[in-house]
Amino acid sequence: FSASLAASGGAHISGKDKQKIRLTETGHNATFIIGGDCLDKGPANLPLLRRVYNLMQTGASVKLLAGNHDVRLLMGIRSLDLDRDPTTEHLFLRMGPKVVPLLKEIHNTYLKGRKIPTDIPGNRDCRRKLFPSKKWFDEFPREAAWLMPEQTIERELNRMQKKLDVFEETCAQAGLNMRAVYATARKCKQLFLEPGGEFYWFFKRMQLLYRAGSFLFIHAGFDDRIIRTVEDQGFAYLNRLYRKQVKHDLFEFYYGPLANTMRTKYREVDMPLTHHGVDQAYRLGVHAVVHGHRNRTDGQRIMLRQGMIHIESDITMDRNSRKKEGLTGYGTGVTIIRPEGQVIGISTDYP
Repeated sequence: FSASLAASGGAHISGKDKQKIRLTETGHNATFIIGGDCLDKGPANLPLLRRVYNLMQTGASVKLLAGNHDVRLLMGIRSLDLDRDPTTEHLFLRMGPKVVPLLKEIHNTYLKGRKIPTDIPGNRDCRRKLFPSKKWFDEFPREAAWLMPEQTIERELNRMQKKLDVFEETCAQAGLNMRAVYATARKCKQLFLEPGGEFYWFFKRMQLLYRAGSFLFIHAGFDDRIIRTVEDQGFAYLNRLYRKQVKHDLFEFYYGPLANTMRTKYREVDMPLTHHGVDQAYRLGVHAVVHGHRNRTDGQRIMLRQGMIHIESDITMDRNSRKKEGLTGYGTGVTIIRPEGQVIGISTDYP
């Protein structure tokens, strides 16, 4: 991330562990857009968040977009304090084994070597609090039928069964029993959701999308239904609706149209973007979408989808993902959009 800031031309990086960030003249006049997915694969989630905060502290204009990995953590830890309900009781497990590096990092940073608080119950009770009940696989389809097609519900059940099969074992391999996982989840809540928590700013500053001129910045993409909502209500309305739903209605948010903006890959199973939706976007003045989410291992690229420009800007940065993808070295990448009409993609993985 530090190398990416330097490559952008917007900041000078110096000091021990490259923690000191000083804006250049370009940086003072720029908007830094962080496209989401700051969290979970690691292994250095917390130093990354502190570096993002350091950037904000310089006075830089920073837009922090919601990624599906980020929001999964938000929903997972928020769901632990909700009454048991088939629409939400699975949301902690829904994070799956990908979140284990983050849990391990938080445990090692804040809890390792200390006594687990006495209000944390035993392993069996912690497992019951973290996992959906045995009845969930029968109850969820009935509760979700009004919002989700039958095929989508079936895919969700299959996905959850796979996570259920491996999550506890993955935690054990990381040295975490269910009591340690639950204690870590409670620590996550304190760090991210309670005023005074070190990372309270993270979800507080997060927004679903950002529009600048004819460019729409969003984590994954958009579809016809979203653009119709924008036509009726405006872009600011979507950011307000996002904040309202992640606070008060996790189920409708995650399985409804808003979350499609964070996970679409324009597949048949995703909500569709058609020529009609693109024409509506053009009428609203949006002519290009800048997004991440689609994992790029050879640098950024420009695509046309239904005739609309999509600038795919995902860069594989974290060490765990780079190892999995067979990428060497550490990941650096920035997409620079200049007012005079240049779009520049810089990546250590570009051939």
